[in-house]
Amino acid sequence: MSSGAPLPRVTITYCTQCRWLLRAAWFAQELLSTFHRELGEVALRPATGGVFTVEVDGELLWDRAERRGFPEITVLKQLVRDRVAPDKPLGHSDAKAAAGASDAAAQDGPADADPPADDLPADDALAADGG
Repeated sequence: MSSGAPLPRVTITYCTQCRWLLRAAWFAQELLSTFHRELGEVALRPATGGVFTVEVDGELLWDRAERRGFPEITVLKQLVRDRVAPDKPLGHSDAKAAAGASDAAAQDGPADADPPADDLPADDALAADGG
Protein backbone atom coordinates (compact mmCIF):
# COMPACT_ATOMS: atom_id res chain seq x y z
CA MET A 1 0.00 0.00 0.00
CA SER A 2 2.95 2.33 0.33
CA SER A 3 3.49 2.40 -3.45
CA GLY A 4 1.39 5.56 -3.66
CA ALA A 5 -0.81 4.17 -6.43
CA PRO A 6 -4.51 4.50 -5.60
CA LEU A 7 -6.31 1.27 -4.86
CA PRO A 8 -9.29 0.29 -7.02
CA ARG A 9 -12.82 1.43 -6.25
CA VAL A 10 -15.80 -0.91 -6.59
CA THR A 11 -19.15 0.78 -7.16
CA ILE A 12 -22.37 -1.14 -6.61
CA THR A 13 -25.36 0.70 -8.07
CA TYR A 14 -28.67 -0.61 -6.77
CA CYS A 15 -32.37 0.18 -7.19
CA THR A 16 -33.94 1.82 -4.16
CA GLN A 17 -37.46 1.23 -5.52
CA CYS A 18 -36.69 -2.51 -5.61
CA ARG A 19 -35.31 -2.35 -2.05
CA TRP A 20 -31.97 -3.84 -3.02
CA LEU A 21 -29.91 -1.92 -0.44
CA LEU A 22 -29.46 -4.97 1.81
CA ARG A 23 -28.34 -7.09 -1.15
CA ALA A 24 -25.89 -4.38 -2.28
CA ALA A 25 -24.54 -4.00 1.27
CA TRP A 26 -24.08 -7.76 1.58
CA PHE A 27 -22.11 -7.90 -1.69
CA ALA A 28 -20.02 -4.93 -0.48
CA GLN A 29 -19.28 -6.66 2.83
CA GLU A 30 -18.25 -9.85 1.06
CA LEU A 31 -15.93 -7.97 -1.31
CA LEU A 32 -14.37 -5.92 1.50
CA SER A 33 -13.81 -9.05 3.58
CA THR A 34 -12.14 -10.89 0.70
CA PHE A 35 -10.16 -7.98 -0.80
CA HIS A 36 -9.42 -5.91 2.32
CA ARG A 37 -5.86 -5.20 1.15
CA GLU A 38 -6.56 -4.91 -2.58
CA LEU A 39 -9.49 -2.45 -2.62
CA GLY A 40 -9.46 1.20 -1.71
CA GLU A 41 -13.21 1.38 -1.24
CA VAL A 42 -16.57 -0.10 -2.09
CA ALA A 43 -19.24 2.50 -2.78
CA LEU A 44 -22.99 1.97 -2.72
CA ARG A 45 -24.77 4.19 -5.25
CA PRO A 46 -28.57 4.43 -5.05
CA ALA A 47 -30.55 4.50 -8.31
CA THR A 48 -34.01 3.65 -9.62
CA GLY A 49 -35.51 1.67 -12.46
CA GLY A 50 -34.39 -1.83 -11.51
CA VAL A 51 -30.69 -1.06 -11.85
CA PHE A 52 -28.12 -3.34 -10.24
CA THR A 53 -24.57 -3.03 -11.55
CA VAL A 54 -21.07 -3.66 -10.22
CA GLU A 55 -18.10 -1.70 -11.57
CA VAL A 56 -14.39 -1.56 -10.78
CA ASP A 57 -12.90 1.85 -11.54
CA GLY A 58 -15.70 2.50 -14.03
CA GLU A 59 -15.37 -0.86 -15.83
CA LEU A 60 -18.69 -2.72 -15.81
CA LEU A 61 -18.34 -6.21 -14.33
CA TRP A 62 -21.98 -7.12 -13.84
CA ASP A 63 -25.30 -5.73 -15.05
CA ARG A 64 -28.40 -7.50 -13.74
CA ALA A 65 -30.42 -6.53 -16.81
CA GLU A 66 -27.83 -7.84 -19.29
CA ARG A 67 -27.07 -11.02 -17.34
CA ARG A 68 -30.72 -11.61 -16.42
CA GLY A 69 -30.04 -11.99 -12.72
CA PHE A 70 -27.76 -11.27 -9.81
CA PRO A 71 -24.28 -12.77 -9.61
CA GLU A 72 -23.41 -15.67 -7.38
CA ILE A 73 -20.98 -14.26 -4.79
CA THR A 74 -18.25 -16.67 -5.93
CA VAL A 75 -18.60 -15.43 -9.51
CA LEU A 76 -18.54 -11.78 -8.43
CA LYS A 77 -15.42 -12.37 -6.34
CA GLN A 78 -13.72 -14.02 -9.33
CA LEU A 79 -14.60 -11.08 -11.59
CA VAL A 80 -13.29 -8.56 -9.06
CA ARG A 81 -10.19 -10.65 -8.36
CA ASP A 82 -9.39 -10.86 -12.08
CA ARG A 83 -9.34 -7.03 -12.21
CA VAL A 84 -7.65 -6.12 -8.92
CA ALA A 85 -5.50 -9.10 -7.83
CA PRO A 86 -5.21 -11.73 -10.59
CA ASP A 87 -2.79 -13.88 -8.58
CA LYS A 88 -4.91 -13.95 -5.40
CA PRO A 89 -6.26 -17.44 -4.63
CA LEU A 90 -9.92 -17.55 -3.64
CA GLY A 91 -9.95 -21.02 -2.10
CA HIS A 92 -13.28 -22.79 -2.53
CA SER A 93 -14.49 -20.06 -4.92
CA ASP A 94 -11.79 -21.06 -7.39
CA ALA A 95 -12.65 -24.75 -7.00
CA LYS A 96 -16.23 -24.01 -8.05
CA ALA A 97 -14.96 -22.17 -11.12
CA ALA A 98 -12.97 -25.20 -12.19
CA ALA A 99 -16.10 -27.33 -11.79
CA GLY A 100 -18.09 -25.15 -14.18
CA ALA A 101 -19.24 -22.04 -12.34
CA SER A 102 -19.40 -20.21 -15.66
CA ASP A 103 -22.67 -22.03 -16.29
CA ALA A 104 -23.95 -20.78 -12.94
CA ALA A 105 -22.94 -17.15 -13.50
CA ALA A 106 -26.56 -16.10 -13.77
CA GLN A 107 -29.16 -17.90 -11.73
CA ASP A 108 -31.99 -19.85 -13.30
CA GLY A 109 -35.43 -18.44 -12.69
CA PRO A 110 -36.66 -14.87 -12.45
CA ALA A 111 -34.21 -12.02 -12.92
CA ASP A 112 -34.81 -10.84 -9.36
CA ALA A 113 -34.07 -14.14 -7.61
CA ASP A 114 -31.88 -13.93 -4.52
CA PRO A 115 -28.35 -15.31 -4.41
CA PRO A 116 -28.18 -18.39 -2.21
CA ALA A 117 -27.71 -16.72 1.15
CA ASP A 118 -29.97 -17.34 4.12
CA ASP A 119 -29.36 -13.89 5.55
CA LEU A 120 -30.77 -12.00 2.54
CA PRO A 121 -34.46 -11.16 2.31
CA ALA A 122 -36.40 -12.46 -0.68
CA ASP A 123 -37.40 -9.74 -3.14
CA ASP A 124 -39.86 -11.90 -5.09
CA ALA A 125 -42.90 -10.38 -3.38
CA LEU A 126 -41.66 -6.86 -4.07
CA ALA A 127 -40.92 -7.62 -7.70
CA ALA A 128 -44.32 -9.24 -8.20
CA ASP A 129 -46.14 -6.02 -7.34
CA GLY A 130 -43.72 -3.87 -9.36
CA GLY A 131 -42.28 -2.20 -6.30
